[in-house]
Amino acid sequence: MAGDVSALFTFDEFLTHWAEDRPDRVAMREEGRVFTYGEIEDRTARVASALLAAGLKKGDRIAWIGKNSDLYFTLFFGAARAGIVMAPIGWRLSPAEWAFIVNDTRAKIVFTGPGFDGVPQQLAGRLDHGPRIVGADAARAMIDAAARIAFAPSGRDDAVLQLYTSGTTGNPKGAVLTNTNLFGLRKHSADLDMPYTKWEDDEAVLVAMPCAHIGGTGLGIMALAAGLPGVILAEFNPDGVFDAVEQHGVTRFFIVPAALQMLLLHPRCGSVDYSRLKYILYGAAPIPLELLRQCIQMFGAQFIQAYGMTETTGTISMLPPEDHDPEGNKRMRSAGKPLPGVEIRIVGADGAEVPTGEVGEVVTRSSNNMQGYWNLPEATAKTMTGDGWIRTGDAGYMDEDGYLYIHDRVKDMIITGGENVYPAEVESAIYGHPAVQEVAVIGIPDDKWGETVKAVVVPKPGMTVEEDDIIAWTRDRIAAFKAPRSVDMIAALPRNASGKILRKDLRAPYWEGYERMVN
Repeated sequence: MAGDVSALFTFDEFLTHWAEDRPDRVAMREEGRVFTYGEIEDRTARVASALLAAGLKKGDRIAWIGKNSDLYFTLFFGAARAGIVMAPIGWRLSPAEWAFIVNDTRAKIVFTGPGFDGVPQQLAGRLDHGPRIVGADAARAMIDAAARIAFAPSGRDDAVLQLYTSGTTGNPKGAVLTNTNLFGLRKHSADLDMPYTKWEDDEAVLVAMPCAHIGGTGLGIMALAAGLPGVILAEFNPDGVFDAVEQHGVTRFFIVPAALQMLLLHPRCGSVDYSRLKYILYGAAPIPLELLRQCIQMFGAQFIQAYGMTETTGTISMLPPEDHDPEGNKRMRSAGKPLPGVEIRIVGADGAEVPTGEVGEVVTRSSNNMQGYWNLPEATAKTMTGDGWIRTGDAGYMDEDGYLYIHDRVKDMIITGGENVYPAEVESAIYGHPAVQEVAVIGIPDDKWGETVKAVVVPKPGMTVEEDDIIAWTRDRIAAFKAPRSVDMIAALPRNASGKILRKDLRAPYWEGYERMVN
């Protein structure tokens, strides 16, 4: 890797560095459009100049409504150079949800992606301030026409990105992320002998997850930090992934387990040349062992599990390739070890650290931790401590070797007859059943036990699932009190845009008329 980049901490520093170091190397590719690092440096400087000329200043917000796009990354990187904050909004959200986020950001300009020309009509009457709405063609013309002007680049601790949490509870909250949040951890792994944190100069990174989530935008940032090509898919689709691997030399990508399964089920999967593919990073949901086995056999790549959240700017712990065993092992149920530079602790209800092996709430501190939630001081204070720890809301434990095991969202835990049941453990037990394609486990109200365990199962195509069979299968594998008492069949599980199962949607019908979803 040319040049020492461990001292670089801002978008402006990276873009300037790579434009000098490798001006003619590909920086970004989408469909037939290719931009070199020299071109991206110039285009992002024009974006910064155009935004400043339009009256925006450091700390102002802009928004993006659209799919992944080279235009999005150009606008985001350019705004970030001048300390103007980009808020990408999930394109699958409803216009009412778009409007909530646009209003919350007070965005001065809303940029829309290709194919989203109808946004002005969809937002009409919903906005409480008057942002300009600029379509994709107009945005490209703006960049082409802008004259470069001198500007003060953003600093390490200036906000540059505002990502909205999935909203599994209440309205989405804007997590404010800085240059240091996005780039700071890299310096900790620079001297370590961990091949998967190193990047060879012939690599390429696929951006396939939605840019409104850290799993999408974060990969684009990783490509930039390494001076490599980012290959952008407007949205995840198996053919797009296969083409990127075969034609554009993609060596690593991040994907959620549900999408991995879609790749495996695709008729083209078995005929693709995966010889350049080095690493598949996965996360956002636990991966069942059987699915992992099939993937290792098919893709021949090394697998890395990433654990993190929007508020921690993505990955804070990683299960490395050497802990992935096709035969299964204890560690494969873990979320791996904290990344260099990241502290992780497990605390009880009193905030004190619990003994090794005991379940509590996962808390973390590092340069990855967000500045806070935008305009929500109370929510920020509930999530972040004064000395920099973030409460993840996940229940987990650490083993004696320092591996983190995530049991589940604290709020998803089921309490049945005084026993704690974590859905992920029950789902893992059910997943290997030959007729089951996907499963989600929820707690439903029960007069005797408070809650009982229910499994919601998607059968494999052409197969049926018998309730008694699933219950017996599960009881053979885990404690009887954890096994489901009832099983529902469903065509597809409800998910948010980042692929997480919306358990609250599955629970809702059973809890109608109850004050809260705890009995």
